[in-house]
Amino acid sequence: MTFPEQPLPWREAMERALYGPGGFFVSGAGPAAHFRTSVHASPVFSAAILRLLDSLDRALGHPPQLDVVDVGAGRGELLRALLVGVSGEPARSGRSGLIPPRAGPPETLPTTAATRPSPSGLGSLSAGPSPAAPVPLADRVRLTAVEKAPRPVDLPTEINWTEEIPDRITGLLLATEWLDNVPLDLAVATPEGWRHLLVDPTGEESVGDLVDAEDAGWLDWWWPTPVSDETSRTESGFRAARPAEGSSLTARSRSGRPEPPTSARAEIGRSRDEAWADAVQRIEKGCALAVDYGHLRDGRPVDGTLTGYRGGRQVPPVPDGSCDVTAHVAMDSVAAAGARVAGCAYTLITQREGLRALGADGGRPPLSLAAQDPAGYVRALAAASAVAELTDPAGLGGHWWLLQPVGITLDRVMAR
Repeated sequence: MTFPEQPLPWREAMERALYGPGGFFVSGAGPAAHFRTSVHASPVFSAAILRLLDSLDRALGHPPQLDVVDVGAGRGELLRALLVGVSGEPARSGRSGLIPPRAGPPETLPTTAATRPSPSGLGSLSAGPSPAAPVPLADRVRLTAVEKAPRPVDLPTEINWTEEIPDRITGLLLATEWLDNVPLDLAVATPEGWRHLLVDPTGEESVGDLVDAEDAGWLDWWWPTPVSDETSRTESGFRAARPAEGSSLTARSRSGRPEPPTSARAEIGRSRDEAWADAVQRIEKGCALAVDYGHLRDGRPVDGTLTGYRGGRQVPPVPDGSCDVTAHVAMDSVAAAGARVAGCAYTLITQREGLRALGADGGRPPLSLAAQDPAGYVRALAAASAVAELTDPAGLGGHWWLLQPVGITLDRVMAR
């Protein structure tokens, strides 16, 4: 792909590098060839999402069409798994790692959570008593992948493929590791205030103009003014944005990119807020689930989180189309933007809490099973290992889960 010689604001450079002609996400083998997500790691993840979908279907009264929209779908891996799940035989507990649903009535989520992260486990969905589904879910579900890459030639015909999020969604909108790839601007603290960071085709950064009023307002509220004492700054300030395929990376080295000016950096998340709010407002009734790496206002990383991935390894974030360019998500800011649109509370929890609330136990099977059913014991042990990977806080377990209901009640259930 061609890239302008002059430096550009990071948001524009990321847009070109990731989604422009020949960009990283629209060409080649797709994200799975470069980094590992929860979708790729284990069928336990899709099994948990199926359980959430079943709960949502009941809350909606089994609508004649139940939408499942996957934003940033890669090559459709999650929707392929969900298609098998709704149309094929359900996975046995020993394979999926799931435990039975928690018994007893859930507690009610306080409405005040609409403006703050919820301390609860993942919410169950309810809309009063619901009759048994008159038509099987497989005959009512409509699967839609939202992705700028061309439709894969081997994608099942049951899965729709589009570049834009559809309107009038009734059902579930998924965004697994989408928001971290929504392009955003970067800023650096100067005596005059926050200024844009610019970047050239080699990844070298320079300082640009002062940020505009809207970005300045976002920074004032969501990214507190950094401490000026250089001795208080960490050398890295964050862990890797996502675990790479076949890699044990847990942190990024500062030597991985040309050194910018030595002031503190900020990643202006307003573009992610707008993207999430736009997605949520397309839901007529249902819920949206974002799964991503992120941080909260009181723990913003001084040096930011921008990094790159290519071929299963972490690389400098050079915006030339040769690698993924990603940054963690300001989850509380995104959550607040979605709640304003939806007009109701959100739930923000860790992936560990979310998976456990949806039945991914991860406990080791009893040794007695080894004697009674050796093959079943091996399957159960493998499932427990898969859950352990999905809930490891140093890797995929570092994800946040943001659940935003629209037009339905979100009841609180604590993780088992």
